[in-house]
Amino acid sequence: MDTGKTEVNGAVEVGAVRRWLLCPASWQAWAVLGVVLLAGSVRVGLAVPDGGMDNAIVVRAAESWLHGRSPYADRHFLYLPGAVLAAVPGALLPTAVVRFLVPVAVTAGLVVGWVCALRIHGIALGSRFAAYGLLGLALGFAPFGHLVALGNWTVASAAVLPLALLLLCRGRWVAAGLAIGAAVAVKPLLAPVVLLFLFGRRWRALAVAVGVPVAVSVAVALLLPDPGGFFTRTLPFLLRGQDSFVRLYEASPGAVLARLGVPQSLATLLAAGAAAAGVWCAWRRWGRGDEGAARVVECAVMLMLAAFLVSRPSYDHYLMVVLPLLLAGVLTPGAVGRSPWFWVALVPQVPGFTWPWLEEGTRRAFKDAVTLCALAVVVGWRCAAPRLVWGGLGPRAVGLEGQGRLVRWSRVAGLRVRVLTRTGQRG
Repeated sequence: MDTGKTEVNGAVEVGAVRRWLLCPASWQAWAVLGVVLLAGSVRVGLAVPDGGMDNAIVVRAAESWLHGRSPYADRHFLYLPGAVLAAVPGALLPTAVVRFLVPVAVTAGLVVGWVCALRIHGIALGSRFAAYGLLGLALGFAPFGHLVALGNWTVASAAVLPLALLLLCRGRWVAAGLAIGAAVAVKPLLAPVVLLFLFGRRWRALAVAVGVPVAVSVAVALLLPDPGGFFTRTLPFLLRGQDSFVRLYEASPGAVLARLGVPQSLATLLAAGAAAAGVWCAWRRWGRGDEGAARVVECAVMLMLAAFLVSRPSYDHYLMVVLPLLLAGVLTPGAVGRSPWFWVALVPQVPGFTWPWLEEGTRRAFKDAVTLCALAVVVGWRCAAPRLVWGGLGPRAVGLEGQGRLVRWSRVAGLRVRVLTRTGQRG
């Protein structure tokens, strides 16, 4: 008989926590966040002489081009021709500058992505949630540090995707297509998001998103000594699953299952099936018809996770492209971040947590695959099932039984209180 009262009290408590998180953060919180981000960048600069292993690959490709050689001679250079031109400044700067500039730039890119993700969900940039959320990503999510340490150009996608989705939420489809196209021209990681323009039948935006990387790639390729190097060298290398060294760090089910003894053909088939299911979930979520940030974010995240399930390679720091978008929406009722399984999926990525038999670096891909697959299942469930309300151990559908209790929000004494009423006769 006290269920209604308990639910009201619980709603008031949740509302109180939400209001506290939305209040302005103190200067001490911003100072701590600044120290953490700066310390992480400086640490990488002191420990890594070239700004990160992955950034060094792109810079060496630019240096090869400047010296008249093909950048695709290095089989680990997996980028489109536009990345060669973008890496020229790094090739011309002194190494002493690059080693500190790159981690700072990567950190700044992640901050930009977090800021845009907050604005998508209407969160004030000066709030406690803004400060503590980014602090939690920096300290509690290992791929954040991995991305900064490697200097991987995935950071461009981590910054551009939230920006593009923010533009979509504001109805600026062509501008969003331009942002996506520019990111793909450097690294084709965001190519799956182009399906959003197809879902929305935004043909001009679709043309821009596809045309920009094609035009940039063709123009830059004509300046290379090996114009077709991406197709003759890099693409076959990717289709073969790369070499034995890189394969150790791939988190896609196709790579991980093969390492566990599953035949490669079957592992690839399973990964492709999972990816196809993810695309279907995104399409179903878009077709639900409700407008707002949740629809755009969940569709885009589902498309990216589907690509990560089947793509070769697929690394842990790719998760930084989608996780800030999900985390920034955690204060929104019904968000994916409200599910307990969302947080369970992140447990393997907690820094310093000891995982038996998985402590060697070459075995890290196994727990990365767990996080990737679990996130894909949680987001896919949210996308595919209609009108879910997260509660208990997972989502429950709101059906006829739930229509007898209507939930409405009202402001009482300046506080946001959840009021439960029952339909029918009152007494």
